Amino acid sequence: MIHADSLSLVYSTGPVLNGVSFSVAAGECFGIIGPNGSGKSTLLKLLSGVMKPTKGVVLLEGKPAHRYPRKPLARWMAVLQQDALPPLDFTVREVIEMGRFPFQNWLGDEGRSRTEALIDGIVERLQLEELQHRSVSLLSGGERQRVALGKVMAQEPSVLLLDEPTTYLDIGYQVQMMEWIRQWQQESGLTVIAVLHDLNLAAQYCGRLLLLNGGAVEGTGTPDEVIRADLLERVYGTMPIVLEHPVSGVPQLLLQAKRPLTE
Repeated sequence: MIHADSLSLVYSTGPVLNGVSFSVAAGECFGIIGPNGSGKSTLLKLLSGVMKPTKGVVLLEGKPAHRYPRKPLARWMAVLQQDALPPLDFTVREVIEMGRFPFQNWLGDEGRSRTEALIDGIVERLQLEELQHRSVSLLSGGERQRVALGKVMAQEPSVLLLDEPTTYLDIGYQVQMMEWIRQWQQESGLTVIAVLHDLNLAAQYCGRLLLLNGGAVEGTGTPDEVIRADLLERVYGTMPIVLEHPVSGVPQLLLQAKRPLTE
């Protein structure tokens, strides 16, 4: 469904990505991990067609991403960022309804009854019933991120790009956010590509992982193949303890100091 071939991006300050290649199948949850500054968010911008690579190509169902007109692409792909909604003077329901913009004609019209039913279902699923008529400017960061998820759900995309969507959420909201996305993916066959800072969440929710380091691919594979102590020490500069999750069986990390602290 999505194929990246030898992607490189060079700024005036130097290279950001260098020869990155991978493919993502329809219905897959594919995670992109790596240290700060490794090129994760830049790679997501190339996948979304916002930026054009210096070399290489991103193919979305066989067509270069940057050649898609923005409105048709928005019917097919949605992006959820780590701080997707600034404080806005719109109600929760109005913001979610904005997700239907790519489907409206030049008069702003769309089948009203179907839209209302769709928005009602999203509001109920994300437990936003009591907040739907409240201004987004009055919500907490976690509540705003829930509304942002509702907005991209209203787009009914085939592909969802996540750019560290749980960074500013507490642990309860992090898991809840990823569970909502997983349920949506399983019900609709959604393809998810997620840039995640938390390696434990990445291993728990992604079937395959791409590990970036300095703009290049350091490893690709299942969580068991990528979340390895030796590989992570080389990339992150710290030696983690890798354990098996007692329920899911996926690798999970405990951190330790690289050297014992001296008194």
